[in-house]
Amino acid sequence: MTDTSVRIDGNRLLLPGGAAVRFIRTLRLPEQGTHPLPPGLGEFPLRRVADYAGTVPESWQARGGVMLPVYLREAMWLSFAGTREPTALQVGVGKVCAVSGRPWSGRLSRDPQNYVVLPRQPWLDGINSGTGTVRQFVAVPLGMGATVEGQVTGEEVWGGVQLQDFRLNDRERERWREAERRRAEFARRAAPPGGAFGAAMPAPAAPGAAAAYGGAARSRSAPAMGLGVGGSMRQEVYRDERPLEHWADSPAGRVFVHLVTPPQWRRVTGEEPPPSPVDRAAYTQAGLPWYDYYDQDAHDLDPTEPLRDVKPVGEWLGDDHEPWQAPGQQQVRPLKDAQGRPVEDGDW
Repeated sequence: MTDTSVRIDGNRLLLPGGAAVRFIRTLRLPEQGTHPLPPGLGEFPLRRVADYAGTVPESWQARGGVMLPVYLREAMWLSFAGTREPTALQVGVGKVCAVSGRPWSGRLSRDPQNYVVLPRQPWLDGINSGTGTVRQFVAVPLGMGATVEGQVTGEEVWGGVQLQDFRLNDRERERWREAERRRAEFARRAAPPGGAFGAAMPAPAAPGAAAAYGGAARSRSAPAMGLGVGGSMRQEVYRDERPLEHWADSPAGRVFVHLVTPPQWRRVTGEEPPPSPVDRAAYTQAGLPWYDYYDQDAHDLDPTEPLRDVKPVGEWLGDDHEPWQAPGQQQVRPLKDAQGRPVEDGDW
């Protein structure tokens, strides 16, 4: 019997279709201009909603899933390092597809494409916004209209992040595995005696190295957070090169990710949230790296109309940026050329 459980491994979500997802803290970009990929500042901690039944709001219990703490206007990106087999992953922001801008769906679509293909897509930093660019994911409260959900649908009901993955169908998955076995056998036979054929290329570490980081009465409501958009960066969302029928008809698993304010995180979990985001100018002055990622064999998806017109959060919250100090050219680095208990799904 196929396991349909989502699990947490450290701060990584493991979906049953094979997708591995981590939420990475990062620098928030200016809302003008187009920038390199910002560095990572560590992983957001993840906790199962079901483990805090006495302190989480009832609405969170109904949706199940996991939760993570995030500050107002803090930026994040999603890392897919650790995904080993081909997987189609849908990413929703307030149940709006971050790739197509269309409403959340239980099926894959190609026109427009409503998913990313892993592990070809190493990460996703924001919504698909233009040719070769994305607009950065930035946390904002519901109720202002600043979220992608609010701007695309006119309502702010769901918030959070939604993930759903699909395997290759049985025939295509076996064909892929057989091709991988043959490739590994060829590499083994070609290896010179006494030495390796060559060091395996690791999955990209991501745009920056990731680092790790009681008893309050339950409230019936909680500050709700969703994702809006910030600055633009150079990142492609890759077109799927497989026929749509190569994928399974139904998802292998799904999970709702609640975005929790730091005060609510303390009340629910009894833990301290990560420290507030790092000042960008200080980070740049320290000479830490930024990244450009380019895959010459992949093809970028065109932006779709619903996402093209999404406005950055500064339109609602104002500009609180300190003066921007762009990274030096030498700081921009080119890239490429034990499981826990199941996460409970809910009603969403």
